[in-house]
Parts: sequence; structure tokens; C-alpha cells
Amino acid sequence: MSPTSVTSSESAVTVSGLTRAYGPRVVIDRLDLRIGRGEFVALLGESGCGKTTLLRALAGLDPIQGGHIDAPGRPAVVFQEHRLLPWDTLWQNVSLGLPGADPRKRAAAALVEVGLGDRLDDWPRNLSGGQAQRVALARALVQEPRLLLLDEPFAALDALTRIRMHVLVKELVARHQPGVLLVTHDVDEAIALADRILVMRNGVIASEHRADTHGGPAASRDQLLRELGVATNLQVA
Repeated sequence: MSPTSVTSSESAVTVSGLTRAYGPRVVIDRLDLRIGRGEFVALLGESGCGKTTLLRALAGLDPIQGGHIDAPGRPAVVFQEHRLLPWDTLWQNVSLGLPGADPRKRAAAALVEVGLGDRLDDWPRNLSGGQAQRVALARALVQEPRLLLLDEPFAALDALTRIRMHVLVKELVARHQPGVLLVTHDVDEAIALADRILVMRNGVIASEHRADTHGGPAASRDQLLRELGVATNLQVA
């Protein structure tokens, strides 16, 4: 199986020969990638391998030196920090930059989807970390993007809140059908959420793993940890 093969017929993003460098240091080296509509892709890799640089390039936040990105429509991004505006109410944060009529009504519907439909006129300062990330997710999905980019959005949450967010994001992706690229350091999170897991190394996609591998989740986890340079045969005294 090639590192870029997918089954979705409609593309959310297609990347061809992407190159990104900081001075003489090449961070992304002629990378190819395709993500289909409704497909959830997780990107793993050691720090500094180019994961976030790739996500920022797909979001249009960083320039590229070579190659091509074909992403119909504007991607939506959810970062590790929720980046809510403290001087705006929740519905105003969700509707920020939203085109068309009746932005409050559309923001209200998005907040209902993330379980905060009764908090439209509340302020970000009154939210927990998980609630704030729910608002950030609503703000991204209200745009109905073809491509949703998630940059470790659950990393700062406690374990139980992360599990709840995993369930929520899977439900919302199934409903809205964007293509998703999740950048994460968490192998278990990648296995729990993704249809396809990519391992990035030295600026390229080094390997691909399907979530439905015959070895099951445990075998997938061990294999991914080994690829990331983590020993899986440690003995417990």
C-alpha cells in the first residue's frame, strides 16, 4: 500500500511535491499527500519532523518553496489553544467571519452540536478547558469546511475530558464529512480516532497504517511506537 492511497473518491486536499525550508534546513521534502472527504487522518512523528509545518502550510499560514496544494475552499483550524476572543460572547466567537445572514442563528446551531446551546451569551472566561475547545470546534465546523486541521487540540485536557472530546469530534466529523488531518504525539489518540495513520520522518511520509489492520489495536500500537523510536518490550519488576 502506498503512503498516499485513500478510498474516498472526493478530495479534501491533494498535496504534490510540497517543499518547505527554513534557510538551508529542509523541513518538508517533496511530500505527497491526499485526504478524501470524510476521511480522518492522524499524523504522528517525533518533534521537529515537520508535522506542524505541514499543517500550517495546508492552512495557508506558512509559505512553501515548491510543490502544490489543492484544497478547495478555505480550511478550518483548531489549535491546542482555543484562541477565543475574551471580549466576545460565545456565539460571537463562533460566528466570527461567518458570511451570510443570521450569524447568531447559525452559531447557536453549532453550539448546540457541541453541547453548549444554552451558553450563547456567556463569556470565554467562564468556560473550562474542554468547553473552550468545544467552542473552538464549533467555530471551525460552522464554516462547513472541506478540510479540518487539528493541531493537538486535546493535548492540554485531562484524560476523561479528552475521551469525551474524542467521541464528540468523531460524531461531528461523521455528520459534517470534512477531510481531517490531526497532528498528535499520542499514539493511542491516533488509533482511537483515525481511519489512516501516517508517520512522518525527515520531512516525508515514512509509512501509512490503516486503523483496521488485522493485528488489531494492540499490534498497531506496538508497531507505531517502534517506528517512533519507543521500546515496547520493557519489563516491569
